Amino acid sequence: MPPRPVHEPRRDDCPWCGSESLRTRLRAPDLRHPRPGTFVVDECRDCRHAFQNPRLTAEGLELYAAREDHRRTTRGRLRATARTMLPFPEPESWLDVGTGDAAFPEAAREVFAYTAFDGVDPAPAVRWAHAAGRLDEAHMGRLTNPETLSRLRGRYDVVSMLHHLEHTRDPRQELAAALTALRPGGHLLLELPDPASASAAVLGKWWPDHDQPRHLHLIPQANLRAELEARGCEIVVADRSGPHAPGDLAAAASLCLRRTRLRAAAGPLITLAAALDHLLAPALRRTRFSNAYRIVARRP
Repeated sequence: MPPRPVHEPRRDDCPWCGSESLRTRLRAPDLRHPRPGTFVVDECRDCRHAFQNPRLTAEGLELYAAREDHRRTTRGRLRATARTMLPFPEPESWLDVGTGDAAFPEAAREVFAYTAFDGVDPAPAVRWAHAAGRLDEAHMGRLTNPETLSRLRGRYDVVSMLHHLEHTRDPRQELAAALTALRPGGHLLLELPDPASASAAVLGKWWPDHDQPRHLHLIPQANLRAELEARGCEIVVADRSGPHAPGDLAAAASLCLRRTRLRAAAGPLITLAAALDHLLAPALRRTRFSNAYRIVARRP
């Protein structure tokens, strides 16, 4: 029996707006793991949505799954993300989508001590997080699963999706499911890599948030805002400064150097790049070099 393909057929139109005006944004191998294959990211000339093309199948995504999270977000940054919701009514219930081992709910509980935090994730780590006391309820699977969504419909004051949508096969379906899980007047908290970041243009395939082949979609902020507004939501927060995560130079240096003869000298060079990341962060987060954005949308 021949092996099953790991790629779907290449598409000739943008999955976001349907335009057939596409250009190749980059070609890259799996830079994080020594696995075969070259992956293509196309960009729509009309709406600037970037997407893997051809896209990996579900089997391909499992084959190329990362062994670890490349972001390693600090607890302090997670608390800062949670504090985004302080200007709004204190939530009784909060669902974190793609929660993994629930590092975010654990940190957010330090800000919202009386909020019940639930998590949903297809990985078994979500059950460990519940057993460890990081989650009040754990739901193993995807929020878009009809059975899961029927149980969670209208239960939450806040739903968070932090660096989740870029990994999903159908971001619009994910957004619809998140809004379904919210109560009327509830808030959807989103953080995503910013494909318009100048760092993406300068670093190219070495930009850590291109992360091929795991990032299937890179959604411009304007597109996400328009989609949420089309669904009747009010955008109450749009921020490119706060979500910036220092680390682009260090990550790019690590990805590049370990593929060269300079591997032995990589440690000091990566340390220097990391120092530059943090030194420049206060300035970069206020420029086009900010690498992420955050949106909070209120459901009607």
